[in-house]
Amino acid sequence: MTTAEILKKVRKIEIKTKGLSSHIFSGEYHSAFKGRGMSFSEVREYSPGDDVRTIDWNVTARFSTPFVKVFEEERELTVMLLVDVSGSSLFGTAQLNKREMITEICAVLAFSATTNNDKVGVIFFSDKVEQYIPPKKGKSHILRIIRELITMQPVQNRGTDIRCCLEFLNNVMRKRAITFLISDFISEEYEYPLKMAARRHDLVGMQVYDRMDMELPDAGLLQVQDSETGANRWIDSSHPATRISYTTGFKKQQQYNTETFLRAGAQLLSVRTDQDYIKTLQGFFRARI
Repeated sequence: MTTAEILKKVRKIEIKTKGLSSHIFSGEYHSAFKGRGMSFSEVREYSPGDDVRTIDWNVTARFSTPFVKVFEEERELTVMLLVDVSGSSLFGTAQLNKREMITEICAVLAFSATTNNDKVGVIFFSDKVEQYIPPKKGKSHILRIIRELITMQPVQNRGTDIRCCLEFLNNVMRKRAITFLISDFISEEYEYPLKMAARRHDLVGMQVYDRMDMELPDAGLLQVQDSETGANRWIDSSHPATRISYTTGFKKQQQYNTETFLRAGAQLLSVRTDQDYIKTLQGFFRARI
């Protein structure tokens, strides 16, 4: 894409996702992710109904009238987006491919975070960490993230390795962060670093997959290409054994993902490219309130 085309696409995604975050998710996001506690803000004169336990006795003695302490939530949080940019993320048979849906989901989460004055950072990964954007605040920072989501390409397309991304997160992020791991989860095993990350961070996985990740079309003899290794082969997509084997492989990976997140004490969401990710996010936020 040319620079003008990239900017146009960034603007289109900004308009759509910023509206969603402002009108649908802002309050739910704030309620779902609490601050780190309460901090002292100020004192004011006592009013009937105030909790007597909040009376500031030193100030009360000085002015001979009761004053109470006012506390406010320590709101500032850090949100980390762990984003799969491997070759398989470019696959899709619906209106949006997996990468396009991932981009919109990340943009909604990022705008929701920045509306609540939280920092947002990103780790892009394939079979290795492709790029790290440290957490920052501000609209220009979010627009940069969206631009990278649109244009990011892996240096060498050799597959997906969730393990390397989680290990990088565990090394670079010492403080607790709200962490979204967004991928199609077509990866080798990653259980140990997931457990380590879930102990330190508020970790949520979000699987974005396509209907054809689940089942082959009944279309006879097809030449197919592995989107991550580039390997080509011929398959008979109408043969019952081929179709069963393909679906069984998907279900086996799904079972591993589900059980691995469960053992780690983390939550895993799933959304298909022909489904509404807005409903999935809404359900997730409301369940945490």
